[in-house]
Amino acid sequence: MNYYDVVVVGAGGAGLRAAIEASLDPTIRVAVVSKVYPTRSHTGAAQGGINAALGNVIPDDSPDSHAFDTIKGSDFLADQEAVFFMCENAPEIIYELDRWGVPFSRLPDGRIAQRPFGGASFPRTVFSADRTGHVILHTLFEQALARENIHFYNEYFLLDIIHDGNRVKGVALYDIKNGEVVNLRAKAVILATGGFARIYWKRSTNAIGNTGDGVAAALRAGLSLKDMEFIQFHPTGLAKTGILLSEACRGEGGYLLNALGERFMQRYAPEKMELAPRDMVSRAIEYEIREGRGVGEGTSAYVYLDLRHLGEEKIKERLPQVRQLAIDFEGVDPVKDLVPIRPTAHYCMGGIHVVNYRTSGTELEGLYAVGECACVSVHGANRLGGNSLTEILVFGKFCGISAREYAKQVDWLPLTEGEEKKAVEFIEGLMKREGTEKLAEVRKRMGDITWEKVGIFRDEKSLKSAYEELGELLERWERIPVVDKSKVFNTNLVELLELRNMLELARVVAFSALHRRESRGGHIREDYPNRDDKNFLKHTLVRKVGDRLELEYIPVNIVKYEPAQRSY
Repeated sequence: MNYYDVVVVGAGGAGLRAAIEASLDPTIRVAVVSKVYPTRSHTGAAQGGINAALGNVIPDDSPDSHAFDTIKGSDFLADQEAVFFMCENAPEIIYELDRWGVPFSRLPDGRIAQRPFGGASFPRTVFSADRTGHVILHTLFEQALARENIHFYNEYFLLDIIHDGNRVKGVALYDIKNGEVVNLRAKAVILATGGFARIYWKRSTNAIGNTGDGVAAALRAGLSLKDMEFIQFHPTGLAKTGILLSEACRGEGGYLLNALGERFMQRYAPEKMELAPRDMVSRAIEYEIREGRGVGEGTSAYVYLDLRHLGEEKIKERLPQVRQLAIDFEGVDPVKDLVPIRPTAHYCMGGIHVVNYRTSGTELEGLYAVGECACVSVHGANRLGGNSLTEILVFGKFCGISAREYAKQVDWLPLTEGEEKKAVEFIEGLMKREGTEKLAEVRKRMGDITWEKVGIFRDEKSLKSAYEELGELLERWERIPVVDKSKVFNTNLVELLELRNMLELARVVAFSALHRRESRGGHIREDYPNRDDKNFLKHTLVRKVGDRLELEYIPVNIVKYEPAQRSY
């Protein structure tokens, strides 16, 4: 049996930042569990930058302005105390990363550079070319490796949270390398497992492994999931693959053009144009395609991203990865060619319900959630570009402090015989399972349902159908056999476990969206096209009770900015 004071599940930016902070007391033993090698975590895919009101480029910028932009961008569904907390602590997070060696892009005089991003009043997005997440992730990993009291469990899959209904006891893991089940005892557990936009299997910016393992484990443990209906579709996914082209493309001055060569954002956001928030830009692109001004027809239609006027030197300096992705996956060079793009599933505003934003504590004592797997909520109905890295690092730091201090005050809880054997028996049962369903077919059908019925545009009929069909797919999952009977790196088994998680979460997304009868941020109901503050200025909470999903609502925290019309 392995005993740790703090177990962190997830080794992306949120998990590593929490682990580093928890480890600052050398008497605290910290375990970091990751499904992949840490430098492959999805934080590395963040391209454009991290928001903080440094006042470097525009001295008038402030944390309050950052907070207002975030709240307005959220369509006024963000909890405002949490937003102010994030924005006030963001500048110190940047300087901390700078001291640790993150190679931020600089102005000629040596100051940290900042670029404009969508929905922002000032250029406040700190960046490192278009590889910002990559350099932050590697720097955090270096810092974690330097601490002797942090122990890594790389390539371990989270099966379940072990708890007694009131307090966490540890986690059950599957060791992918040798096929064994391992129970880690813990005084405190931090879930930092990332998002689940891979439920949109048909078209997503997310890595294949972004399957919501921590969120699904929390759902099975009886915890509430919050605001799961709000999914962000990024405007500039490559047309053929859905691979992300950073918002930095538009931040650096890129245009969006329809088939007629028009900068069509003039019709939708005349002041901000291409730098309107992501939900608005994505809908604008889809409207253009619907009305026949896209290039091509049907599911293969697209519009253009035009970077040519930026010049070769600027593209190579500021957008080198964007250029390479366009060359590799679309066969076009942004220096001289238009780039075909269309919206793609990107980010999950919802997640595990966090009851205390200062600690990232959940409904279960000793269990914390941070990053995209959590809902604090600072993004509300729509996240501003550049705020995801800010969120994971600010809340990751304070979550690590909270878990460390909590672990000093309590002892480990004993495991019952049933708790010790539960995960082992579950895996053994899966390996013996017989059935005729095919994993790939069920997974593909899930992707078709989510994209077609729980996508950018939704209505009652499609959402009800999606909810029912996803329930049927969960039943089919019970009849999918594990074809590969080996123990070492059994990816067949891992993919089966991931599919269960995605199906459970996709069903919650459809269920939550079905009951929110309004349009707000990333959730657009064509049968309820207006925002309804009277009935839906509130957070959705969904809990699993047996096989049923139960729903309730809680108020949004409003302390300064009252909801107003959202125009750009």
